[in-house]
Amino acid sequence: MYAARLWSVRHARGLHRVYEYFSRLAPAFAPLLRLIGERRAEALLHPLERAAKGFMFDCRECGQCVLSATGMACPMNCPKEMRNGPCGGVREGGRCEVRPDMRCVWVEATEGTKRIAPDHLAHPTPLLPAIDVRKHGSSTWIQVVRGRPDPAFQPPVGDRTVAVAEYGPFEQACNSGRFVVTVEVAPPDSADPQALLARAGKFDGLVDAINITDGAGGNCHMSSVAASAILAAHGYSPVYQIACRDRNRIAIQGDMLGAAALGVKNILCITGDDVSQGDHPQAKPVFDLDAVSLLHIARNMCDRGEYASGRKLDTPPDFFVGATANPFVPPHADRIANLEKKIAAGARFIQTQFCFDVPLLESFMKEVRRRGLHCRASIVVGVGTLGSARALRWMAAHVPGVHVPERLLARIAAATDQKAETKRACIEIVRAVAAIEGVAGVHLMGHRNEDVLAEIIVESGVRGASAQKTLQ
Repeated sequence: MYAARLWSVRHARGLHRVYEYFSRLAPAFAPLLRLIGERRAEALLHPLERAAKGFMFDCRECGQCVLSATGMACPMNCPKEMRNGPCGGVREGGRCEVRPDMRCVWVEATEGTKRIAPDHLAHPTPLLPAIDVRKHGSSTWIQVVRGRPDPAFQPPVGDRTVAVAEYGPFEQACNSGRFVVTVEVAPPDSADPQALLARAGKFDGLVDAINITDGAGGNCHMSSVAASAILAAHGYSPVYQIACRDRNRIAIQGDMLGAAALGVKNILCITGDDVSQGDHPQAKPVFDLDAVSLLHIARNMCDRGEYASGRKLDTPPDFFVGATANPFVPPHADRIANLEKKIAAGARFIQTQFCFDVPLLESFMKEVRRRGLHCRASIVVGVGTLGSARALRWMAAHVPGVHVPERLLARIAAATDQKAETKRACIEIVRAVAAIEGVAGVHLMGHRNEDVLAEIIVESGVRGASAQKTLQ
């Protein structure tokens, strides 16, 4: 029913009006519902609802319909089952990261939302809660008859409730107003922590925090929580990345408590890359949560001292909670809504995907400033380098979410020393990014390229050589 699904998005405004009329009329049948009983009503309504929604929207029968909030595009058609999208892996032309043969469901949802309310960017972005699997296969029409026509929204979280004196080093750096520098390090393929510590040591005195990836690209390494705990034990300030791809909400919350007990102060909530591009394509993805619902759960654990179930924690964790943003992929102009949603859900720092296109970033930051989002979260822009034009072109073609302008590829390809040229280009980008109002820092990335990244930090001027303790 893919064609009908696209038709529904194109006619979202009319369908939304039909739904509004139905939601106003339906409660009149509540006495009849009570008379015949809910079980019989479910037996009568559910087959009709399944047939109608299955044809029109490719309905997956989650039992928690949110079509009125997602432009008449069912988010359960997203292969990652994201309730708050889009993810950062949208391909050129708005194609899906996991299934490139179809358009991203959340690109469709954005288009449908615009048709329903052309000024949709002026409205607060609703936070949709994680799916409740117990409701799968049940009728949502019955809920409308009961007088509850709107989907359940999560309330935005408030300000941090922890005393300033208890903030970790990275949070203090972000709050200080000075330009921050973070770097990404992949955990080792080893049970020996010395390789990880040696690579982290390249950045002594140069960075405010070190990100530890969580199965980046769908590839297996030492667990992010263990690697983060190792760095914390050796005096570093790790950012523990948590991907929703591999664990459900029970396991993730348990890992967060374990990380806090081992001294980890910073977490980065991400949805996670598709497994099909990694070294275990036969693995089963989980995606019980998405980045936004994980953010909300993490902040509630910290600020309210509660699990997602509502059960109280004896001692809550205290995390500086962050998320990611990707201004460089479709839907470009509407990426700001996803960023705003993550900040509303509790993100207090944001790290972006690789920036190779400064004009795109400047356009994005202009809207960030207009909405004041840079005052609510520290925006740390991702930068990095690879060794050649060929490597960059491969990354742009095979790593969803990475955009490299053709003019940059041509410049590097024409250079006599391509490795030196990629480094030079990265330094130029760091300096250009640092000059943009509202940017709080840079986040350097480059797989197993620690020496060059450390040199870029020093030569770009964002950290002086005098501050460096070790640069091997």
